[in-house]
Amino acid sequence: MPFNSYVPQLRRLGPGVVLSIAATGLAFTIHALIPAIPAMTLAVALGLLSANIPGTAVWAAGRARPGLDFGGKHLMRAGIVLLGLKVSMGDVLGLGWLALLLITGVVLLSLAGTYGLARVLRLPGEAALLIATGFSICGASAIGAMAAVRRIKHQDTVLPVALVTLCGTLAIGVLPLLMHPLGLEPEQFGAWTGASVHDVGQVVATAQTAGPAALAVAVVVKLTRVVLLAPIAAAAGLQQRLLHVRRRANQADADGKFPPIIPLFVLGFIAMVGIRTMGWAGPAVLEAAAALQDILLATALFGLGSAVRVRTLIHTGGRAMIVALGSWLLIATLGLCAAWIMIR
Repeated sequence: MPFNSYVPQLRRLGPGVVLSIAATGLAFTIHALIPAIPAMTLAVALGLLSANIPGTAVWAAGRARPGLDFGGKHLMRAGIVLLGLKVSMGDVLGLGWLALLLITGVVLLSLAGTYGLARVLRLPGEAALLIATGFSICGASAIGAMAAVRRIKHQDTVLPVALVTLCGTLAIGVLPLLMHPLGLEPEQFGAWTGASVHDVGQVVATAQTAGPAALAVAVVVKLTRVVLLAPIAAAAGLQQRLLHVRRRANQADADGKFPPIIPLFVLGFIAMVGIRTMGWAGPAVLEAAAALQDILLATALFGLGSAVRVRTLIHTGGRAMIVALGSWLLIATLGLCAAWIMIR
């Protein structure tokens, strides 16, 4: 296709994409000056500000919206693919079978518990599933993957992403304060952090307060949770496919398309895990991919944050906030128990 055919699309997406890139640069600049604040949290916060300050709210909701939505959806998926390059199955299997079973149990119990709490508080099923997925696996990346598998509307991911990012930031401040009162050794604290904090960056920010030993354990435990994204997404995709088959059996829907069991970007994530495990990517490639992944996710999180209106959040997000805090406490408790058993 000639380049001219892309010009209207570029004009439509350009303002929002440029705004997202500029905000991402600002987020990383602030993070460099104040390392205790994760760049991902800053990206969401800047998005919230852009959506609620009178001078920028109209632009974020109008001319910039197509580009912001593009970033929130497609750049998130690209970031999920690159996340796979952080996972080596050799490191994961090196934890031992007891640790793997405990980590899997933490993920499944927190997933089921959060979903159950959300349904008790009468959150819609899609919101309940997204919040449960984000809190139990790997934050915004897991929410993006689950939304794609279940064909959940992009705008319905905004609130779960904001909640999981803000609660993960809360963990950075709270968990280190509890290390000594709970009598945790650095390795135990690292295992607790990896098993209970949501985003990889938030895990690093939390665990590094206890030293390199804690950080090393935390990263491997956290990436073990990340590995579970693929099978859980596949299970959700299979269920969605079965539901679609039932609907087609009950309705005349000859033109209906079957949803994919595993979206292409989740397959890309699995492929990247394989590349890292086989050692086919050198240190320079892994470092560059990690930096690009951070940029893509921060840009996507700014786009998602820019869709959150504080007034709407106050009126409609009260129950979701209760679910988020309940889930945060649940996974922290389960993760602590697992850490005590894993490392004695």
